[in-house]
Amino acid sequence: MKKLFRNAAADFPAAVVVFLVALPLCLGVALGSNAPLFAGIIAGIVGGIVIGSLSGSSLSVSGPAAGLTAIVAVAIGKMPAYEAFLLSVVIAGLLQVVFGFIRAGVIGDYVPNSVIRGMLAAIGIILILKQLPHLTGFDKDFQGDEAFIQIDRRNTFSEIIYSLNYLSPGALVIGLVSLIILWVWDQKFFKSRKLFKFIPGPLVVVATGILLNGFLSRFGGSFVLDPNHMVNLPVTAGLSSAGELLRFPQWQHLGNGQVWITGITIALVASLETLLSIEAVDKLDPYNRRTPTNRELKAQGIGNLVSGLLGGLPITSVIVRSSANLNAGGKTRLSTMIHGLLLLSSVLFIPGLLNMIPLSALAAILIATGYKLAKPALFREFHRKGWDQLIPFVVTIVAILLSDLLIGILIGMAVSLFFLLRSNFRSAVMIVHDENKYLVRFRKDVSFLNKPIVKGRLEQVPENSFVLIDITRADFIDKDVIDVINEFMHHAQLKNIKVEVKKSAFKSLHQLVEGGKELNENERAA
Repeated sequence: MKKLFRNAAADFPAAVVVFLVALPLCLGVALGSNAPLFAGIIAGIVGGIVIGSLSGSSLSVSGPAAGLTAIVAVAIGKMPAYEAFLLSVVIAGLLQVVFGFIRAGVIGDYVPNSVIRGMLAAIGIILILKQLPHLTGFDKDFQGDEAFIQIDRRNTFSEIIYSLNYLSPGALVIGLVSLIILWVWDQKFFKSRKLFKFIPGPLVVVATGILLNGFLSRFGGSFVLDPNHMVNLPVTAGLSSAGELLRFPQWQHLGNGQVWITGITIALVASLETLLSIEAVDKLDPYNRRTPTNRELKAQGIGNLVSGLLGGLPITSVIVRSSANLNAGGKTRLSTMIHGLLLLSSVLFIPGLLNMIPLSALAAILIATGYKLAKPALFREFHRKGWDQLIPFVVTIVAILLSDLLIGILIGMAVSLFFLLRSNFRSAVMIVHDENKYLVRFRKDVSFLNKPIVKGRLEQVPENSFVLIDITRADFIDKDVIDVINEFMHHAQLKNIKVEVKKSAFKSLHQLVEGGKELNENERAA
C-alpha cells in the first residue's frame, strides 16, 4: 500500500486532469451509443477503480470507448431492451478473461512501431479536428466521436465549416482563453515552478471557464451560453438517488442469439483496441515500462463484467485519457484509480457544479492533448527514418482519419508488410558477375517472390560461363526457387555452363542436383 502512494504528489494532479477529460467523453460516448447517459459514467468509474486496481499498466486509463459506439448503438437497437444488451457486456467480459488465460495478449506485439505511432498521431489529429466545432460553440456532435462520417451525415472536415454558421461568441471567447492558459502553463517558466506543478493547467482552465461564463452572461445576447453548451451530468440527490439510475441485466434474454453475437463482437473489438492502446501507451512511457498484456485482458474482462452487471457501457483502454494522464505527469496506476473515485464523487456530491463547466473549455483541453499526440516533431522523426517507415506511418494516419481505428490499423499493417516483403525481396538474392564468372548468393529467407528474378537472371547467363550458387547463408529456400535452380542445372550443359553449389555442412536444406546427380556436400567453389 505504501508503494502505491509513493508518487501520490504527481498522481493526484494527473488524476484531476484525467477526470476533467474523461467526464465529457463518458457522457459523449453514451450519447453517441444511444445509451443512458449514466451508463457512460458507470463505465468510467469501473474503468478507473476496478480496472485501475487490477491492471499491470502504470499509465493506461480505461473507460467507454468511442471506437465501440457504432457497434453498441446498432446492438441496442436490435435488443428487446437495454437490459438485454447488458448481458452482452457481461459475456464480453467473461470472454476477455478467457483470452487472458489463453495468452492472447501477444497479438499486440505484432503491430509495427510505425503503425502504432501513426495511430497515436491520427487520434491526436482527430481530437483537434473534432473539438474545433465545440470550441466555437457548435455541440451537435457528441464529444468523443472519432468516426469520419458522423451521425448527422457530415464528415470531420465539413462539420468544421458548417459549425462556423453557428458560432457562439461566448463559447469562442472561453475556448480561446482556455487555449492561451494551457499554452502559458506549458512554458518553461511555469513548468519549472513547484507551485504550478501541483496546479494542473486543465483545472485552471475549467475554473476560468466557469468564471468567464458567469462574467459574459452579464452582457446578455449572444455571449450567454445555451445549456446545450454546458456539461450535462445527470443530477442525483446522493447515494440512494444514484442507485435508482442503475440498470441490471435481464437474464431471461440469455437465449437470444443476438445477445451472444454482440457479446463476442464486443469482446474481440474491445480486446484489440485495448492491446493497441496498451502498446501505444507503453511506447510513450518515459520509463519504458512494459504492461503484461495477458493480465490486462483479464483486468479488462473483469471490468466489463462489473460494468455490465451495474448497467454500464463496454470498456477498453483509451489512448486519449491515457495520454492526458501521461502529459499531466501521472506516474503510476494510482492516478487512474483516483480519477475513477473523482467520477464517482462528482455524481454523488457535485453534479450541479460540474454542469457549470462550458464544453468549449473542455474542448480546449482535448485540443491541447491532441497536439501533444501529433506534434510536428513526430513527422520529422519518421521522415529521417526513411520511406519504409514514413509511408506506413502516414498511411495509417490517413486511413484512421477516413475510416476508424481498427480498419486504419489493418491498412497500416498491410503497407508495413509490403515494405517488409520488399526489403526481404531485395536482400534475399544477390547476383554479381565478372566477365563470364557469376555468383548467385542466397541470404536469409528466399521465398517464391524471389522466383522471377532468380529465373530471369539465370536464363541471361551466356554460353561458356561458370556459375557458383552459394546457399550457405540461407535459412530457408522455397521449393519453387529450388525447382528453378534444378531446371537451370539440368539444361546448363547445353550452353556449356558449369554450375557448382556451395552448401553449409551445418544446415539441412532441400537437395540441389547438378545434371541430375546429387552434388557432393563438401564441394566448394574454386
